[in-house]
Parts: sequence; C-alpha cells; structure tokens
Amino acid sequence: MKHIGPFNRRRFLQTGLLGSTALAAVAALPAKTFGAATKAERDPFDGLKFGMASYTLRKFTLDEAIAMTKQVGLKYINLKDVHLSLKSSPAERQEARKKIETAGLTLMGGGVIYIKNEPDKARAIFEYAKDAGMPTIVCSPDPEALDTVEKLAKEYDLRIAIHNHGPTDKKYPSPLDVLKLVKNRDARLGICMDVGHTVRIGEDPVVVIEQCVERLYDFHMKDVTTATAKGAATEVGKGVIDIVAVLKTLAKQKFSGHIGLEYEANGEAPMTGVVESIAYMRGVLAAIA
Repeated sequence: MKHIGPFNRRRFLQTGLLGSTALAAVAALPAKTFGAATKAERDPFDGLKFGMASYTLRKFTLDEAIAMTKQVGLKYINLKDVHLSLKSSPAERQEARKKIETAGLTLMGGGVIYIKNEPDKARAIFEYAKDAGMPTIVCSPDPEALDTVEKLAKEYDLRIAIHNHGPTDKKYPSPLDVLKLVKNRDARLGICMDVGHTVRIGEDPVVVIEQCVERLYDFHMKDVTTATAKGAATEVGKGVIDIVAVLKTLAKQKFSGHIGLEYEANGEAPMTGVVESIAYMRGVLAAIA
C-alpha cells in the first residue's frame, strides 16, 4: 500500500503537545498582556470538524462523555447508543440534545446503528435521530433494507452514512462496497469511512477517500498496528496508517463532514490515548498548514 508506513511520529507529537500547552497557557493570560508581537488566532484543526465518536467513551455516562470531549478541546460529537438508547423517549432524546448544546458541542450524528429490513423498526431509528437533532445516521443497514432507508432518508431529510467494518464485514468491508450501492441512489445516502478497517483489508486510504469524496459524509479516525485483518487499535500516529497523507487529503478535499476520533483501545481508561492521538493530529495539521 502506498500511503502507510513509518514517519516522524515524535516530531509531530511533540508539536501537538507543545501547541496544547501553549494554548492552555495563553488562555489564562489577561487580554492586556498581548501586543503587536502576537500571531493571529488559528483553528488548531484547520477548519476540519474533528470530534469524538462516543464509542471511544463507551464505559462512561453521557455526562462524563460530554465533559471528556470538552476537556480535550473537541467541539463535535457523534453518539453511540450506549450514551443515548435507541429505546429512549422523545423527551430523553431532547434532554440529551440540550446537554450537548449547553456544553458548547455540536451533535453531528448517531451510530453505528444496525438497520434490519423491517420498515417499522427502521422508521423508529429515523424518529430517534430526528428527536435528538442528529443530521446524520451512521449505520450498517442490511442491503435488502436500502430501499426503505432511502425512502425514509427522503421523508425525514436526514443523511445516511453507511459504515464499513473491514475483514469481518460481509456487507460492507470497504467504503467502495458502500459506494457501489449508493452512487445511483438519493444523494442523502453516503458513506462513513472507517480508516482503520479500510487499511486492515489492504486498501490505500488516500485512494479510497478520493474515490468516495462525493458521498463521504462521516469519517472514523483511528490507527492500527498492522495493515492486515489482525491489525489492532492503537493511538493515532503510533500505528501503520500514514495519518499525514490522510489529513492532507481530507484538507485538500475540503471535507466538511465529521471526523470522529474512535479510539477503541483501553476502554476503561482511554483518555491518555485520546490526548496523545489528538496532540499528534494537531501537530500534523500545524506542520502541513
């Protein structure tokens, strides 16, 4: 594969950590401290919508997940159903939405949600998303359910981002498998690309992004230890994925969807890995800006 391989992780990680420390220090200073020597404030994510895929924080409550997302400087979140049950009431969904908005976060969607070819249950999922204010449903529908999903996406005016799950996924191992099924359907139907699972099936993530960009609505950011089915989750920048090339491509394509950090390792205590992953990506973006 062309776009995976070793690179100077330490340099980028150091840049990100230094940037985080500097931002924290600057935030504590009074405005009168600044003079002509200061630089213009910049978005550390260069306009990309980096957020949290809340599966990362699956061992924690919704309130804790919101606080932890804010703590690491992210402004966007996608909710897994462990944080907002699919069986929740409309009032509970609206309450969750209010908590997220009050915290200054933007709810980008929910998922991954599995959709069977059962129209009533599929409609209930769309009601769930509508009640919670989710503009995008990240999902894995049965292929036989796509006609129903397309109909409901039009009715509710919600985007569908079908997630690929790599070597063990019989339906959508690759984002390209999703693309084949949605490219001639309503424009609301698109892709959630999981970069880790894409690399685990031996595909070049940069090539896949470029081929799918017109239907790419959500992106799960992670890293893996090897570019094989045995590749395990690790901190972003520590594995084999060329994160530099991936971020350059997303920036070049002006990707406007959610880039959700899905750090699956160490579910009981994920924050060290989360902080390291975010610092690395911030360092990359600072270097390529």
